[in-house]
Amino acid sequence: MDKATPTAVALDDTTVAFRLVDDRVYTAVKEARLAVEQGEFVAIVGPTGCGKSTLLNVAAGLLRPLSGKVRIFGLPLAGLNRQAGYLFQADALFPWKTAIDNVAIGLEIEGTPRAEALEEAQAWLASVGLGAFGNRYPHMLSGGQRKRVGLAQVLIRDPKILLMDEPFGPLDAQTRQIMGNLLLELWNADRKAVLFVTHDLEEAIALADRVVIMSAGPSARIIGDWRVELPRPRDIMEVRLAKEFHALHREIWSVLKDEVLKGYAQSSQTGAGAR
Repeated sequence: MDKATPTAVALDDTTVAFRLVDDRVYTAVKEARLAVEQGEFVAIVGPTGCGKSTLLNVAAGLLRPLSGKVRIFGLPLAGLNRQAGYLFQADALFPWKTAIDNVAIGLEIEGTPRAEALEEAQAWLASVGLGAFGNRYPHMLSGGQRKRVGLAQVLIRDPKILLMDEPFGPLDAQTRQIMGNLLLELWNADRKAVLFVTHDLEEAIALADRVVIMSAGPSARIIGDWRVELPRPRDIMEVRLAKEFHALHREIWSVLKDEVLKGYAQSSQTGAGAR
C-alpha cells in the first residue's frame, strides 16, 4: 500500500463507554488501535459482548467514542460515515417493498430518477444471482436470498468502505459458505475496505487479509492481529482444507480460547455488565 494513500478506517486509542441505568459507567472498549487500509479485508473476532459491534458502530459514526480519534480516509469522522455501507445481522429490508424496490431505494433517496435506479437495481440483483426475483417480497425469499438482496442494497450505493456485523450469522452452514464466496467474488471486483465482525474464527480466516482478536470485556482491548497469507482468489470450501489454514487457526485459537472462556464466565454472573 502506498504510504501516501490515506488509511480507509483508523481508530487511534479509541475508548467507548456507556452510562448504565444506575448511573455507573461501563467501559466497553478501551484504547483500541486499528487501521484498515484501502482494499483490505479485516475481520474482528472475540467473545460475546466484547465490543466488536461497538467498534463497527464507531467506524460508522453511530457511536461517539469517549476518547481517542476516528479517521476515515485521513479525515476526522464527524457524524455519520457517508463513505461506508453497513450490512447488519438482522435483515434491513422493507417488507412492503419488492426485492428490486428494496435495492433501488438507496439511489432514489439520493435523487436518482426511478427508471435509472430500477435499471441499476436489476443489474445488482443479477450480480447476486437474483435476477429473476426482483418482483418478490422479502417474505417470499429464503434467508440466503434476503441476505443477497441486502448485499445488493448496500453495494448499489458504491460505498468505499463495507461494515459488516455478522451478516451471515443466522444462515445455515452451507448457505454461509455460498454467501462467503459471493462476497469474496464481489469484493475482488473493486477491493473496497472491509471491516467484518464474526464469532466464527474459521469464517474470519477464510475471508480476510487480517484477523483481529479482542479480549473479553469490560474494557475490551485488541490483543492480537494476524495476517492471513492464504492466496487469493479463495474458495471458502476448499481453503479450509489447506494445512496453512489449520496452522493459523490453531495459532489464533490458542489466544482466543482463553478470552472466550472468560467472556462465558462473565456472562454467567448476575449483573455482568452491558453487552
